[in-house]
Amino acid sequence: MKRALLRVTATLAGVCLLAGCGHGGGRQSRQGGAHAGSIPTATAKPATIHPKLSISGIIAPYQNVMLTNNLPEPTDSVNVNEGDRVTKGEVLAVLNTADLQAQYESAQHTASSDSSKADQAVFSAQQTIDQAPNTVSTAREALNQSQSNLNQANADLARDRSLESQGYLSAQSLQTQQTLANVYTANVRSNQAALNSAVISQRTNGNLQQGLQASTIAAARQDAASAQADARNLSAQISRATIVSPVDGIVVNRNLNPGEYPGSRTIFVVQQDDPVFAELNASSSDVFRVHAGAPVALTIPGQPNARYQGSTIGVLGQVSPGSTNFTVKVLVRNTKGALAAGLPVTGVIALPSASGVGIPVTAFLDDSHTSVMIDKDGTAARTSVREVANDGTTSIVEGLKSGATVISNGQLGITAGEDLEDGP
Repeated sequence: MKRALLRVTATLAGVCLLAGCGHGGGRQSRQGGAHAGSIPTATAKPATIHPKLSISGIIAPYQNVMLTNNLPEPTDSVNVNEGDRVTKGEVLAVLNTADLQAQYESAQHTASSDSSKADQAVFSAQQTIDQAPNTVSTAREALNQSQSNLNQANADLARDRSLESQGYLSAQSLQTQQTLANVYTANVRSNQAALNSAVISQRTNGNLQQGLQASTIAAARQDAASAQADARNLSAQISRATIVSPVDGIVVNRNLNPGEYPGSRTIFVVQQDDPVFAELNASSSDVFRVHAGAPVALTIPGQPNARYQGSTIGVLGQVSPGSTNFTVKVLVRNTKGALAAGLPVTGVIALPSASGVGIPVTAFLDDSHTSVMIDKDGTAARTSVREVANDGTTSIVEGLKSGATVISNGQLGITAGEDLEDGP
């Protein structure tokens, strides 16, 4: 008598029903024995599934902001304690700025004075530049006049010499005319030098865009700008003495007390907790199935009714060099603040749908999901397959034709070549 079939328990019969067993619940054995009872089977057929990946991890803050302040000023007041919830722009602490305020007022006075000096420099430069052409013109007129006088004196001197040689003019009169000509000659030289000086001065002074006067204006304006910059810098330092939160969140560390100087240490740590990240631990085989933007349902252990919706923003690299563990990062809104940093969570990630030939997940012979038993003309035959995806109930596989009869419980111990038909 051929090898009898193992008896299938009520539990396995239930699995068979969930898996969609065909052939009226399985083949019946006419004779009792080790395999007495039905063999659950299912027909491989086209199916579309929507698989999900369930992995665990912890909540991490969206931002962990560490605040420092290097102003060498003592602390006047601290307004928050650890655990306090703060909003963006809320004042956390204030430093004493009495000395900075005094310096600022002095800098403002200097800036105002230097600005006035710069305006005066522009006015004076404009006057000098406007007067230069008149000075040149006056010097040129004086030169022309002295040259005309010299020309007349030389003409008179030549006439007097002729008269003196003829005895019509005394030597004393001739000498007087010679002296006058010498004076006019000296005047010409002096006026020529004055004209040259006026021209050079006009060229050197230039205009408001270039030259000596432009340089004078630029220097005065630079002094004013420098004083204004000093005032702005002191104003910025005074502003920095009011320490505010850059984000909405929770104060998780306070390291500053009234009277203390901030120094170079971290004085506050504020965690932005809405949204938050769920950092889920995934294996290398999982990361190929997770894509950015996939919806994720999060639950907290012990609170099955508390569910949070998020989406994946990416898969991070190895947790540590050489490991096969990766991190799936999920962005989640935390409007009620229940998802505290460090809280363990479980995430169910929706994976891309898959279509193809579907069989029950229970049909695989081992955890590798690479082989199943089929009914081939009444005889058990082992067939190799490749699982594409599964949703926990149905697996989409390659290597199996649609319509094949699959033993839906791969743990029955049926071996290849075993007769599945009823024997005599």
